[in-house]
Amino acid sequence: MRSWMVGRQKLLLHPATKPVLFIICLLPFAWLFYRAFANQLGANPAEALIRATGDWTLRFICIVLAITPLRVISGTPTLARFRRMLGLFAYFYVLLHLLSYSWFDKGFDVADIARDIVKRPFILVGFSAFVLLTPLAATSFNAAIKAMGARRWQWLHKLLYLIAALALLHFFWMRAAKNNFGEVIVYGVIIATLLGWRAWHRWGRSPRMAVPGAAANVR
Repeated sequence: MRSWMVGRQKLLLHPATKPVLFIICLLPFAWLFYRAFANQLGANPAEALIRATGDWTLRFICIVLAITPLRVISGTPTLARFRRMLGLFAYFYVLLHLLSYSWFDKGFDVADIARDIVKRPFILVGFSAFVLLTPLAATSFNAAIKAMGARRWQWLHKLLYLIAALALLHFFWMRAAKNNFGEVIVYGVIIATLLGWRAWHRWGRSPRMAVPGAAANVR
């Protein structure tokens, strides 16, 4: 068992691991690009692109939130080295989501986009999530941690919890228009479980279960 865990750590620390993960994270973009080029996005390709990029944003947010529970439960601290890359991919896909909406739905008409944000609550919620995610992406570098200090940097990146809630609400309103709540429930359960685990790990465990300093590492 111990040798298996050591082997797993070595695999995760291998220099090729991050490039391979990078390529895997780009696959949804490549698939969407291919389908758009091959005219395989259905009767409304603009809507398909907007929705698909939004879906992948929410998926990557869930993956980022899952890193810490998986790291703690599996006893694999090395997983933390992938969190920032996955977070930047969440931002990459939300940028694609915003660009798809701005281009295909609004023709990059800034005034029309601004009116839509004010007029439609689900657009406002989604845009708010994007705005909050921007400083997280901008500070996902070692130089930012050094400049801000680890404590302030960690507090800033706890905004991901609020971003996840806003993204889920945005997704709910999108699906509510067509009375399609199946996926909303799935993502809601996933996000509630991941955030609930953090709350339990920080405040709900008995003193005998608590590990000194462990709560400070839960993000």
